Amino acid sequence: MIPFSVLDLAPITAGSDAAQAFRNTLDLARHAERWGYHRYWLAEHHNMVGIASAATAVLIGYVAGGTSTIRVGSGGVMLPNHAPLVVAEQFGTLASLYPGRIDLGLGRAPGTDPLTTRALRRYHAAADSFPDDVVELLGWFRPAAPGQAVQAVPGAGLDVPVWLLGSSLFSARLAAQLGLPFAFASHFAPDYLFHALELYRREFRPSEHLEKPHAMVAMNVFAAESDREAQLLFTSLQHQFVALRRGNPGQLQPPLENPAWTPEEAAGAAHALRYSAIGSKATVRAAVERFLEQTAADELIATGQIYDHRARLRSFEILAEIRKEMGG
Repeated sequence: MIPFSVLDLAPITAGSDAAQAFRNTLDLARHAERWGYHRYWLAEHHNMVGIASAATAVLIGYVAGGTSTIRVGSGGVMLPNHAPLVVAEQFGTLASLYPGRIDLGLGRAPGTDPLTTRALRRYHAAADSFPDDVVELLGWFRPAAPGQAVQAVPGAGLDVPVWLLGSSLFSARLAAQLGLPFAFASHFAPDYLFHALELYRREFRPSEHLEKPHAMVAMNVFAAESDREAQLLFTSLQHQFVALRRGNPGQLQPPLENPAWTPEEAAGAAHALRYSAIGSKATVRAAVERFLEQTAADELIATGQIYDHRARLRSFEILAEIRKEMGG
């Protein structure tokens, strides 16, 4: 059975704060480790009052320090926001502190709005240099050459697996060209999923990093004791998506019995979030099995923006039970 992993946005729920979000993140990571999840990834976002994972490398260190065996990494670090050398130093530090457990997933989007991008001292055109920045970053992890004037310390000579993340064909092609593992953000950007996977596998070139293509797909999972309960939990994510599209992102709200969305907003959310497994264990298992069969993925990474922390834990526990029942 393929590995299952967790993607966490460290949600800040309505009436709470980032400190509580971090406590919930570590608690979920510890449970995920016990339940047999393979990786625990955190995503970089900025100027999002409902997401606490802006300082992604710092949060990775917090989670890795509070766990023992699970791999911890970024899903992802938005490379256009950072100098490649700084990222190499950050993840070289993490890999030195937690050897054999750190992943570096890289994204091309800024993870924020244009004004915040400028506040980060980066500009929209920075995404144009993404391929060169990835190659530069990979270079900082190679052993330093004799007399090399600038080195990543720590970083040079360390084994930090680098992944490319994407929601279109661009990163799929680049991952194939560089011989890197690839993760597709199908949990919110489903349109190019199958085209990207086909392109990545067809054009993949073996490299020092990877001998054959390795693709991970993302899915929203909302598992509960009944379909009705799970559908209600899912309304928190739907509401967050609609609010973002309205230009009014906020904290993660409690489930909504009677959401006030227009038919167009509901359709937009349904389209973007269509790769979601929502329901009882049997319903979620059927959806996960179908998704894995369709994608032939090498790994599944699941995310769940669930308002109640106990319900969120239970959802990931049910998914872990499903994996075991599937032969994991």
